[in-house]
Amino acid sequence: MTSTESVSTTPAAPEPRTSRTSVLHGTHDLRWETRTVAAPGPREVRVRVRRIGVCGSDVHYYTHGRIGSFVVEAPLVLGHEVMGVVEAVGEGVTRVGVGDRVALEPGVPCRRCVYCKRGEYNLCPGMTFMATPPVDGALGEYVLWPDDFVFPLPDTLSDDAGALLEPLAVGVWAARRGEVGPGDRVAVFGAGPIGCTTIQAARAAGATTIIAVDLEDFRLDLARRVGATHTINARTADVLAVIHELTRGDLPLSHAGVDVAFETAGSLPTTRLTLAAPRPGGRAVLVGLPPDPEVSLDIVSAASREATLRGVFRYANCYPAAIALVQSGAVDLDALVTHRYAFGDTPEAFAFADREKRASMKVMIEVG
Repeated sequence: MTSTESVSTTPAAPEPRTSRTSVLHGTHDLRWETRTVAAPGPREVRVRVRRIGVCGSDVHYYTHGRIGSFVVEAPLVLGHEVMGVVEAVGEGVTRVGVGDRVALEPGVPCRRCVYCKRGEYNLCPGMTFMATPPVDGALGEYVLWPDDFVFPLPDTLSDDAGALLEPLAVGVWAARRGEVGPGDRVAVFGAGPIGCTTIQAARAAGATTIIAVDLEDFRLDLARRVGATHTINARTADVLAVIHELTRGDLPLSHAGVDVAFETAGSLPTTRLTLAAPRPGGRAVLVGLPPDPEVSLDIVSAASREATLRGVFRYANCYPAAIALVQSGAVDLDALVTHRYAFGDTPEAFAFADREKRASMKVMIEVG
């Protein structure tokens, strides 16, 4: 080589990748396919998936093929609780680099509508959300995603915690919607993964009395481990009577109740309890939803107590806060993982999550 010759230092452009992918073709019908994941375009990141948490919505699509108006009408890739390692970046990406461990926020809005400009992008009419028909999820070896919804993970966060930032974001948003503040008393109806992240988010926001309600002692034990100060098994106790005694103080029973009640189980009985549990002037937050959209509720009682009813639809601007809470030690996500499956055993993981709801909390699939 002469002195006038030079060696190019421009990195080669990323190539497409083949990705082994688990695809839902019908109820209880997961099949392996090889799909092509394109090279990242401008402001895109290609991630080598490492962890996928199995969410209750994933299991519902697996067992029923639909959730409300969202119907699986074509093959669908499940999985939206995801973390991995950046494998390639497109032009203009500066927030993350190749080799970075990252979590993916699974919902991407249009960024242009009035809701997005208000910061309420979870309500964007153009929202696309992983594993919500017809949008594919991330249950494969690689996934391509916009860089502004890819978040670098501190070294102190485990891979499992990185994937579980998604349900924690729901809990953070629920606590914000409930306006939980220092010294508040809260009740959480349903001690599953979302219930336990809501408990932790409420505690981090300052709640000092946290009552967890569930039907399973297994889940109640875990709820106490992550921050519940009291637990009630609804199979054996009069839930409202216990809550009133815990919150009564020197008030008459008619004015007892929690400052904020959260519904996180998605059932009609817990929805009714959530409306009944707040004190006069308290707040009820519906995080989960009952399967039937038309339900009978005691609205008169809630209205006469001036209870404020608020809904929760996913979350907005919560990932940075969720990462900070885990990094600080205020939230323990690793405690929620009760079972693990290798990527090749994905069908078995879903069958187990469906079959063993009463004996498991979070099933984690180890992709890489």
